Amino acid sequence: MKYSINGIQQIGIGVESLNAAWNWYSKAFGFNVRVFEDNSVAAFMLPYTGGLPQKRHAALTVNMSGGGGLEIWQYTERIPLKPKFQIMFGDLGINAIKIKCRSIDNAYKHLVKMSVSNLSAINTNPDGSKYFFLNDPFGNLFQVVETNTSWFSKKKSPTGGVLGAIIGVTNMDRSLKLYQNVLGYSKVISDQISARQDFMDNSKKMAQFRSVLLTHPDIKMGAFSELLGTTQIELIQCLDRQPQKIFENRFWGDLGYIHLCFDVNNMKQLEKECNNSGFPFTIDSASQSGKSFDMGEAAGHFSYIEDPDGTLIEFVETHKVPILKKLGIYFNLKKRDNLKPLPKWLIGLMGLNKYNRIDS
Repeated sequence: MKYSINGIQQIGIGVESLNAAWNWYSKAFGFNVRVFEDNSVAAFMLPYTGGLPQKRHAALTVNMSGGGGLEIWQYTERIPLKPKFQIMFGDLGINAIKIKCRSIDNAYKHLVKMSVSNLSAINTNPDGSKYFFLNDPFGNLFQVVETNTSWFSKKKSPTGGVLGAIIGVTNMDRSLKLYQNVLGYSKVISDQISARQDFMDNSKKMAQFRSVLLTHPDIKMGAFSELLGTTQIELIQCLDRQPQKIFENRFWGDLGYIHLCFDVNNMKQLEKECNNSGFPFTIDSASQSGKSFDMGEAAGHFSYIEDPDGTLIEFVETHKVPILKKLGIYFNLKKRDNLKPLPKWLIGLMGLNKYNRIDS
């Protein structure tokens, strides 16, 4: 059976304080449902953590309106490093997370009330969708995008979950071979060369970019596909300066966006495709453990590849997931048709694992 990529499961964010980050993302973007929490050692990521196992505290949180989640990630025995330079739009790695919303005006008003810093004006994408940028209190860039498609449920939150990511690249055509051919973002929404404001630079200067906005042409399947919904990847190539690698001389888990993670099925076939396309697995939990990787309250098989510029792409094939932890209810995905979406009422039970705020 061919592999399937079912949507963006989460984007990892390295932070100094998991609790502080959770509380802000819950209030700002409605990420208040905890899928799992794990306080242990990252033993498999040695190529990206200085060759040594590193202790960390991580939690996966979602917005039940729909969209991907955030994996909030904190080192517990080392101080996470900031980049040694001012990150600029087009630098190599994940530049921004795209957050979905139903009403751009309602989302904007909500963030204004929160006194969010560095809110841009509301602008329009080539496909007609409206958006704006903002920075969280930890220096990370977000783009809030209005969309009326693939919502899981209607909640009070003015935004939904992760719609996608903006990723800096050095060679657009080379990067498209991965994102279009392997990851399935083969539908081009727009491909343009234009001067854009550098939202990561306080001077707000204009710069020349080639920007390609991609989505997938098919309706995704998989257990959590209805929650994850339709997603986008925007690749940006800076044309008037030499971009820098955002995680140069830093560890995975240091401050900022550490990886883009996809929910997948049939990891073995995906590995073959990645190998044939020139993007071999650099991390494979099954090859190191020989069994499901235990993530505290969940279990599965995960792997990593690098895009042509070293941005980390994670794949997760979920085997066990908590549905209603208070009653000890977990779902074993290995015993079902892995391409069939779970019933919406069953996924909806995850909403009972709600934490609007975590105390330190």
